[in-house]
Amino acid sequence: QVQLVESGGGLVQAGGSLTLSCAASEIIRSINAMGWYRQAPGKQRELVAVITSGGSTNYADSVKGRFTISRDNAKKTMYLQMNNMKPEDTAVYYCNVDVVQPARHTIYWGQGTQVTVSS
Repeated sequence: QVQLVESGGGLVQAGGSLTLSCAASEIIRSINAMGWYRQAPGKQRELVAVITSGGSTNYADSVKGRFTISRDNAKKTMYLQMNNMKPEDTAVYYCNVDVVQPARHTIYWGQGTQVTVSS
C-alpha cells in the first residue's frame, strides 16, 4: 500500500514562506495528477494546486502568484512552495495522488500537516 508523508508545516508570520513536501513510500505508476489540498476549521477541503503527469499546473485563485507546486520524480517527492503567506492560508494541508489504470481508479492521501499563519 502506497503511503504519502507530508512534512514542512508549522507556524509562520504573515508575509513569510514555507515549503511543504510530500514523499511517497514507493514509485507510483500511472499517475494522472498530483495535488495539494487544504482544510481550514469548519470549512470543506479545497484544492490548492495540482500538477498533471504532463507537468501542467493549476492553482486556486486565492494562491495564484504566491504558491508553486513542483515534483522530483527521482526523489518520489512533491513540493508546495508557499510565499507571501496570509492568515487565511491557515489550514491542514494534504497531498493527493490520483492514479488511473485500466478498470481501476485509486486516490492516495497523506495524513496532513498543519500550517498556521499569524497576523
